[in-house]
Amino acid sequence: MDKKNALRVGALAAGTTLMMLLMSSPALALTRDDGDDPGTGLSVIETLGLFVVAPIALFAVIAGLVVVLDKSHKQKDTTSSNITTQADAKA
Repeated sequence: MDKKNALRVGALAAGTTLMMLLMSSPALALTRDDGDDPGTGLSVIETLGLFVVAPIALFAVIAGLVVVLDKSHKQKDTTSSNITTQADAKA
C-alpha cells in the first residue's frame, strides 16, 4: 500500500469514527423510554460474583469435565520411547 492510499484509509477511518461519535447521543440515555422499569442496582458483592466469580467457576467446571472425560490417556503409546532396548537391558 502506498502513502496516498494509507492517507485515504486513515482519513476515512477518522471521518467514520467522528461521525459515529457525533451521531450517537449519550444525553438520550438520561431520558426514560415509555415502559422502562429499571430494577434495583447490584451491590459490589453481587457484581463481583456475577462478572468475576461466575465466569471463573464456569471455566473451571468446563476444564474439569474435559480433563475427567478425556479418553486419550487410556490409549497405549507405542512409540519407541516406551520400548527398552537391548543396550538398556544389559546395563
